[in-house]
Amino acid sequence: MREFLLFGKGFTKVDQWQEGCWINVSDPNQDDFTYLEEMGVPESFISDIRDPNERPRVEKDDDWMLTIMRIPRETGDVDIPFSTVPLGVITNGDLVIVLCYFKNIVIHDFIQYNTAKGNAINNKFALILRLIMSSAVWFLKFLKQINISINNTEDGLERRLRNDDLLKLRNLQKSLVYFNTGIRGNEALISRLRTIYMNSEMFDMEMVEDVHIEMQQALNMVSIYSNILTGSMEAFGSIISNNLNLIMKRMTSITIILQVPTLIASLYGMNVSLPIDDKAWAFVAILLLSIALSCAAFFVFKKIKWF
Repeated sequence: MREFLLFGKGFTKVDQWQEGCWINVSDPNQDDFTYLEEMGVPESFISDIRDPNERPRVEKDDDWMLTIMRIPRETGDVDIPFSTVPLGVITNGDLVIVLCYFKNIVIHDFIQYNTAKGNAINNKFALILRLIMSSAVWFLKFLKQINISINNTEDGLERRLRNDDLLKLRNLQKSLVYFNTGIRGNEALISRLRTIYMNSEMFDMEMVEDVHIEMQQALNMVSIYSNILTGSMEAFGSIISNNLNLIMKRMTSITIILQVPTLIASLYGMNVSLPIDDKAWAFVAILLLSIALSCAAFFVFKKIKWF
């Protein structure tokens, strides 16, 4: 799907490309690829954006320039609930194309928000910076959702340790790793863009600083949540290990207690002459002795808190 939006206060949609507008191509189909080829977009740029693991960077090919950033995305996958995907901004003079292969809420929200607020975005540099800032805002929103999921899962684990909850925490930790990598890459991208556009009339230092602050906040939040989650995982791992030790102590205690009457029964089961084996009350005495020794062993283990 592609749409044409005019630069300026808010975004006004037009039917086709014209000077002073940019093209948004999201979740492209074959018709969109054909259109990009007709516009002369280098094939290498399109294939780079297609790669889900592509890192944030700036690349030039003659008059064409490709800027790739990472934006957050809710995957709907249980294994990795949140991840990041590449978004590319392809420019050549007045031609500006924003391309993303994956359905995501960032671009949709970016267009709606700036249209509703009437924010002035007049050039490609401002567009790139605003996109990075929008990605930072959505990083923060998704981080809040991750934090809520972590808290809910931890509450469930405090009541009962379950493997499913532990796996859920592990999957959330994976998402935080992806977020951390994506945010750090976008920060490096901002520095690169500052160098490229420093001497351009499009350069806006105040906007660059605002974007940098947003990215720093997102990076700080992901670091905090990662540390909290790591500490929680280690704590629950210690709890599981401690519970296992308690179970092993109890099983060992039960084994030793049962070994006492077993040993006595084994001794008096031998086919040799033994004390009191000719007495009528021998069986009762041996039984009572076994019970007494087992009870004594039980109280010993109880005292040392193995039960």
